[in-house]
Amino acid sequence: MPPVSSFAIDVPDTLLARARAGRQDAFEQLYRWFERPVFTLALRICGDREEASDVLQDTMLKLFHHLDDFRGGSPFWGWLRQIAVNEALMKLRRNRRFDMEIAMDEEDLPEDQGHLPPAAADAAMLQRALGALPAATRSVLWLYHAEGYTHEEIARLMQRTPSFSKSQLSRGTRRLRTLLQIEEPVHA
Repeated sequence: MPPVSSFAIDVPDTLLARARAGRQDAFEQLYRWFERPVFTLALRICGDREEASDVLQDTMLKLFHHLDDFRGGSPFWGWLRQIAVNEALMKLRRNRRFDMEIAMDEEDLPEDQGHLPPAAADAAMLQRALGALPAATRSVLWLYHAEGYTHEEIARLMQRTPSFSKSQLSRGTRRLRTLLQIEEPVHA
């Protein structure tokens, strides 16, 4: 079961209707509700507070200009989360930060199931370790583990193949274990 997103906020239809009608207070309410989840997601993908702030602003501008594009049928928060992910990944592409990824080493194992290490509970240590990873690798790890995206969805978002997503997840997980000084699990 994928993790519950921090975006999972129920938005009443009446609030959306007021926002669509151009009511400033409704837009402000939406901004306040989603400011933290959008910023956090952008920070995890971009790895930089200034870039995350830019992504937050770009996401909210898209929300305000494209609110009429939301048709319902799925949760509003899922639609907004997709906008935020797209904006963060576009930011990385514009800054050419996807050019760096973890390359295959001789000692890389053929497959790693991608389970985050137990020490990941230490948020500060995890944040530092994630910050040390290349943007593409960090993005794959975050989208897969924290946001619950599939390899196919990540590949589509990053304009790559599912095998790229799988390899970055595997290599990134091993690199995180090293950075967090956690021993590799023994496979039987």
